Amino acid sequence: MVTVFKRRAALVAAAGVLAGSLAACGKPDADNPNQGEPTPKAMVLKVATTDSVTSLDPAGPYETGSRTLQSNLFQTLLTMTPGKPTPVPDAADCQYDAPTTYTCSLKNEMTFPNGHQLTSSDVKFSFERMLRLKVAGGPAALFGSVASVTTPDDLTAVFTLKKPDARLPYLLTTTAASIVDEEFYPAAKLLNDKAMGSGPYQLTSYQPGSKAVLAKFKKYRGVRGALNDGVEVSLLPDGAALASALTDGKADLGFHGFGPSTLEKLRASDDLQVVDAGSAEIRFYSFHMRSLVSRRPAVRRAVAQLIDRPAIAKKAYGDRVTPLYSVIPPGLTGQADAFRTQYKDPNKAAAATILKEAGITTPVTLTVGWTPIQYGAGAKAEVIELKRQLEASGLFRVALKSAEWPKYLQLARAGSYDLYHAGFLPDYLDGGDYLEPFLRDGGVYQNGYRSAAANKLLDQEIAEQNQLDREKTLQNVQTLIAQDVPVVPAWQGRTPVVAGKAVENIDEALNPLSFLYFSPLRK
Repeated sequence: MVTVFKRRAALVAAAGVLAGSLAACGKPDADNPNQGEPTPKAMVLKVATTDSVTSLDPAGPYETGSRTLQSNLFQTLLTMTPGKPTPVPDAADCQYDAPTTYTCSLKNEMTFPNGHQLTSSDVKFSFERMLRLKVAGGPAALFGSVASVTTPDDLTAVFTLKKPDARLPYLLTTTAASIVDEEFYPAAKLLNDKAMGSGPYQLTSYQPGSKAVLAKFKKYRGVRGALNDGVEVSLLPDGAALASALTDGKADLGFHGFGPSTLEKLRASDDLQVVDAGSAEIRFYSFHMRSLVSRRPAVRRAVAQLIDRPAIAKKAYGDRVTPLYSVIPPGLTGQADAFRTQYKDPNKAAAATILKEAGITTPVTLTVGWTPIQYGAGAKAEVIELKRQLEASGLFRVALKSAEWPKYLQLARAGSYDLYHAGFLPDYLDGGDYLEPFLRDGGVYQNGYRSAAANKLLDQEIAEQNQLDREKTLQNVQTLIAQDVPVVPAWQGRTPVVAGKAVENIDEALNPLSFLYFSPLRK
């Protein structure tokens, strides 16, 4: 509901600006004693990327390019900050009052750039609108546990859940949970090319597919206040244009779109810096249980015993990725290096014992699927190295089969490969989001693996309110995965960012979900 109070607040704010302007005409400004001196030049950074931006509306499609702009223009109730694995307050302090009741208390006197007050009514509107629209490729499915949002007063929003869901605080940090101005946004359709949020920046101009100009929102009240005065974001067609913008000095910073050879050339430049930031994206190999070979646990465990992750990282990616020993990467809630604990180092003798004790004749014929573009330029070198490792043991005979995307996806899901190469980037930064897609029936990477024990543990971790107990449950799930081996984790990605030598705080700007927070950047 749009309140009279909110409209009145906007008018009062406008009147205050007018009164201040008139007063400034009649007497010196006490807050600016150095009148007459040159005004410092605004610190505006020029950022370039090859990302596509589908929509500025946080209720819309949920891909990296759109999320980069949304995360800087809008504010969420909670947010994630560098070095902290759990959510912290942004627009509100939140807590569970009961297993199915989550209460958020908003900060006082928050506003949107148009002067409208931000109240709990905007929070309720934002969530109900997002859930009602249910945009294809959008985020509504993430909030399936939310039954309702109520507003006891202007500064309190209460989420009532259908069942306990410990993931809610993490979901509230996503751009899907952005707060929009209910007086600005239509309730029944997306607003793709405009933005009115309360984030660190406000949108001053936008040319879809070409450029977005953001100015610092000086009334932002949160933990990500901008250290610069604004950002100009250029959306470029390809990696060559991205590299040229940097070498020609037309961009201060570039991200997403560098090929390996281009990146190495940029690393050699005396005028540029390359920062490899940790990414939440992972690569793994999935067994499909339609395969008679993959159904045999000993075959899966033998592969897990033989895979040499550091060799893959070095030979296929020049050590630009990090070996991964669990489906949950380090730094996230409940992470445990379960495969390292279970299998230690690659060991041919141990793998041979696993197969022998199961009565399996060697060499085992194994078909490995891969796709040449979807998972990056190193995918071919990676599967060739995996084939070399497995065949060098004398225990496996490997046939590599490739297909273009999306045909590859269809073949992988149909069980056409015994083992297939794939990647995953979570929707939000919580260890639990790495487990559901692999283990739960209907998950996007469900490969026919069924485990009552895994499902029981997943139910426990979702409902668990005690963080320490939840972390222990997540660790137990990872141990189970390492024992049953429905998937074999391979490596965790890094996101390279190239910038001029004068640009500061790049590490703090990169979100592990691969989008960029502009607020820490300076030059």
